[in-house]
Amino acid sequence: MMKNLLSMDKVSTEEIMTILQRAAEFEAGAKPQLEKDYYVANLFFEPSTRTKTSFESAERRIGATVIPFDAAFSSVLKGETLYDTVKTIQQSGIDAVVIRHKEDAYYEQLLQGLDVAIINAGDGAGQHPSQSLLDLYTIFKEFGRFEGINVTIVGDVSHSRVAKSDATALKKLGANVQFVCPPQWQGEFEAHHNWDQLLEQSDVIMLLRVQHERNAAYEGFTVEGYREVYGLTVEREKQMKDQAIIMHPAPINRGVEIDSELVECERSRIFAQMKNGLYIRMAIMEYILKGRN
Repeated sequence: MMKNLLSMDKVSTEEIMTILQRAAEFEAGAKPQLEKDYYVANLFFEPSTRTKTSFESAERRIGATVIPFDAAFSSVLKGETLYDTVKTIQQSGIDAVVIRHKEDAYYEQLLQGLDVAIINAGDGAGQHPSQSLLDLYTIFKEFGRFEGINVTIVGDVSHSRVAKSDATALKKLGANVQFVCPPQWQGEFEAHHNWDQLLEQSDVIMLLRVQHERNAAYEGFTVEGYREVYGLTVEREKQMKDQAIIMHPAPINRGVEIDSELVECERSRIFAQMKNGLYIRMAIMEYILKGRN
């Protein structure tokens, strides 16, 4: 049984499918199966709307008690290390912590000497496994399989924890993954630098947020220039396959990664992803907490 959720590199295909199946059961109205009381804290050191709200709702819906934590009013401001923060919270009887942190692979410093489950809600430009699982659930609900599905991920791949997590998981499950981005944003991945033929081939177009806060990496960036070359415009959407879908982890820069008219168009699954995130995170939390028995 999985003890932590840290990176999609560490999640087997069997564990992925178990979580997706349980999410489907929750969506269909299944009841949680926790046999004791559990206590969870959400430690978000970076801003979040979707992930933090989704986890808190999921934790309450499966019957866990959520212990409040606000990084802006914690001893982190006094210089306390992340390890000491989590160790302190553990002493209060916490069973699991959900953490978002700016440091890549922050969890490596927490794995020794802590008796608490760790769920990674995003580490720097590293991984975002719960977002990846909700993306997988969205795709599986649409197509009923992963084998042979063509997924095109578009945007700042080098800084995107979503892109890294999704690419790892999708390839593991047999999907075909391609990237489209400016050359300076491709990082470790091979990528296309234009849309040539990809719109007609793709079953899923997954757009990534342009991370304006990373100013140094975006030297020379303009909204107009990006949209013209890489944005999913109304004109480009018309070239997509009939059954193809549009995805985006959000928040969305309307008129940059995607034209505003397409955000809630018939083939968009952007807000459906957010709803799917609730069921996925219910499944994640139940699975990991039961593993502590």
